[in-house]
Amino acid sequence: MRGIISPKLSDFIKQVNIAAAEAKASGVLFTPSLVRGNLDKLEVFIGQGPELAYVKEAVFEAPTHSIPVRVYSPAPNEALPVVLHYHGGGHMCGSIELYDAISRKIAKAGHCIVIAVEYRLAPEHPYPAGINDCQYALEHYQTVLGKLKYNQQLMIAGDSAGGAICTTLVSHYINHSTVKIDKQILIYPSVDYSMSSPSIEENGNGFLLEVSKVHWYFDKYFQHNEPRQKVSPLFMPMDANMPETLIFTAGCDPLRDEGLAYGKALTELGVKVEQHSFDGMVHAYMLLDSLVAAECEQTYQKIGEFIRK
Repeated sequence: MRGIISPKLSDFIKQVNIAAAEAKASGVLFTPSLVRGNLDKLEVFIGQGPELAYVKEAVFEAPTHSIPVRVYSPAPNEALPVVLHYHGGGHMCGSIELYDAISRKIAKAGHCIVIAVEYRLAPEHPYPAGINDCQYALEHYQTVLGKLKYNQQLMIAGDSAGGAICTTLVSHYINHSTVKIDKQILIYPSVDYSMSSPSIEENGNGFLLEVSKVHWYFDKYFQHNEPRQKVSPLFMPMDANMPETLIFTAGCDPLRDEGLAYGKALTELGVKVEQHSFDGMVHAYMLLDSLVAAECEQTYQKIGEFIRK
């Protein structure tokens, strides 16, 4: 069923649609720099995150390259749980800088350490480079914590493409001997690269995330004819030992139904799943905080409760 947009977003979405139509009529083509610049423009809506006692740049030294990270802690002398935060952006856009306020708010809401990972992006670094970076961070996260106190509770969080990374890693680490992911937090996750759910068509035009752009993102990400369904977390191996999962979906999001389907699949296996739907919201509503402050605040509240319980 096609979503009905919240009045809070109607003027913004109208302006976005007018600009998109003008660009299309003028023959403007998608380029990595264009879509990255457009996403970065949303920074004006995200606002500032809270001041935290500890914020520090660090780096993972992988065998072939460095992976920058930013580490946040609201209480450096307390042994807190660790959340690895993988930003969204279609595997092509986004950065720890753009998501700084979100990382800060997660750290404060969950009273936890957050490690935001600057993974490599397509098209310069196609699949699976970004996943490999996030996997490296997951396996070596202690090395960037310095003298920070932390406990052994390990979680991962991501929105959109970041959610795809989370769910991919969760499947990779089912019953792993040394890496145990305790919880995952998924915000309007991308889990079906075959784009087979009904909401793809129902919400695929006019709601900020356009299906034509999603196709383009995936074509730039998968450059070696990878079978789209096989590499989709929704169709990867799952079992009852997967981590407790928190999922947020947006009613006007093309990706809505795949997030719901993922939650349903886990629930049927006996995994503990908590799901929340924001009916009038669009994909990427967490980047529009100043327009939908109440919905974002509720999301952070639910995230904080999930991390702390």
